[in-house]
Amino acid sequence: MIIIKYTMLLFLLLFTSILGIMLSKKYTYRVQELKNMQNALNILENKIRFTYEPLNEIFNYIAENSSRNISNIFKVAKKKMEKMSASKAWEEAIDTTDSYLNKEDKITIKMLSKLLGITDIEGQISQIEITKSFLKKQIDEAEKEKQKNEKLYKKLGFSIGTAIVIILI
Repeated sequence: MIIIKYTMLLFLLLFTSILGIMLSKKYTYRVQELKNMQNALNILENKIRFTYEPLNEIFNYIAENSSRNISNIFKVAKKKMEKMSASKAWEEAIDTTDSYLNKEDKITIKMLSKLLGITDIEGQISQIEITKSFLKKQIDEAEKEKQKNEKLYKKLGFSIGTAIVIILI
């Protein structure tokens, strides 16, 4: 009977520790997604500037060559562009796609929609550059938040598990 009790307490400790690790990973994933979006915007800028391809082809290329969540944003935007303007499709794609981006990140990325597919090449490129500069600030903030909170959640998960185990012993 005592072996079962200690086994259950060990599983409880492992569960809370794993939960803390999982919660801490959302900060890492957010930073990765922001960096992947920045890379995708670099590709978008270069494709608009040098290849003169239509937006839906560029979005398709980026969707094939990006990480999962960023790829999904471009896939959804490409699909929605068949029925609506590029700017509306971009905003809806950001709103409807699951990702680790927070509200501020999404607002920053939505800035791109103001001139997307509406103005000439130079206007779109300047809007992409502005969005990238704001995105750089978001990446810096996300890095700071990650450093601060990642360790906190890992230690908190283990500490809460330890406290519960001590109480139940």
